[in-house]
Amino acid sequence: MPILEIDHLQKAYGETHILHDINISIEEGDFLVLVGPSGCGKSTLLNCIAGLEPTTGGKISIAGRDVTGVSPKDRDIAMVFQSYALYPTMSVAKNITFGMKVRGVDKATQEAKLAEVSRQLQIEQLLNRKPGQLSGGQRQRVAMGRALVRDPRLFLFDEPLSNLDAKLRVSMRTEIKKLHQDLNASIVYVTHDQIEAMTLATKIVVMKGGVIQQIGTPAEIYNRPANMFVADFMGSPAMNLIPARVRAEGGATRIEIDRGQGDPLVFTDPVARDLPAEIVLGVRPEDIHEATGTAHLPDAARQSGGEVMIDVVEPAGADTFAVTHLGGKPVTARLRAESAVRPKQMFPLAFDLSKLSYFSPKDGQRLN
Repeated sequence: MPILEIDHLQKAYGETHILHDINISIEEGDFLVLVGPSGCGKSTLLNCIAGLEPTTGGKISIAGRDVTGVSPKDRDIAMVFQSYALYPTMSVAKNITFGMKVRGVDKATQEAKLAEVSRQLQIEQLLNRKPGQLSGGQRQRVAMGRALVRDPRLFLFDEPLSNLDAKLRVSMRTEIKKLHQDLNASIVYVTHDQIEAMTLATKIVVMKGGVIQQIGTPAEIYNRPANMFVADFMGSPAMNLIPARVRAEGGATRIEIDRGQGDPLVFTDPVARDLPAEIVLGVRPEDIHEATGTAHLPDAARQSGGEVMIDVVEPAGADTFAVTHLGGKPVTARLRAESAVRPKQMFPLAFDLSKLSYFSPKDGQRLN
């Protein structure tokens, strides 16, 4: 039985529609991440799941129970907010146990739960402090502890790391992932950060304009984006999207890309594909290699190279990013750190043909 099932959910404010026919199902122990740009509806969807926002249509079920019209306190959920929402006059211990006290949980159980979660989150030494005496990361741990003591069927996280600095975000991300693994907790997590989504999720929902663009595992979302929006949004650097011309050639597919000067860059996909004459070619930066160093690639990829003019070279420690222009668009290749690539010089690049995505220039949908 799914731990969370959302059927044909709609949300509107008057004539303004925020969520359009949302359908999602996750199993117990799943870590679902709702990701998308600001204003895409992901926080509104989370609030509908929590019961903080009434729905306009559709149904929400938690552990097989229809909770569409049920009060938030009766949905068996716990929520961790972006703002932490801690009581400033209470100690850490009282913040964590306050919900249990309100629900009439006996004092011995409160103390046992407090000891358990404070040990899990390594905040034992903070229990007598007030929230104002804590760092951002410590306050976040307290907010998580308050959710954990409830032992709910479903945890809801609303951009919990967005107020933290970059280094602390990475360490807290690891802690949340470890908690999920240790507890086998069922989690719905909202973020606009696609790196957070990729590293935390067992399943990702990519949203745009209140519409689900794609649902899948991180690998599915990354390797087979359903459309150009997902391809561009998920990945850092983003997938290169290059206008190209296509025609059948025997039992294969000939692809031509404008280099801006001279003959086009031409290579042959060994698979015969039913494609329109003009497409948008999608290729991840790590799937564009130095043509002289492609011994680890499939045979077809080793024959897919061509020289291009390099505009910019960006050393990045373990990698070197080289930017060229193909099809009138900037294209980034992620090369080896020791690569001899130089700006304003021609350089041989090879595409890994087994990793290419093809999109329609008309509606942006995936074609392969």
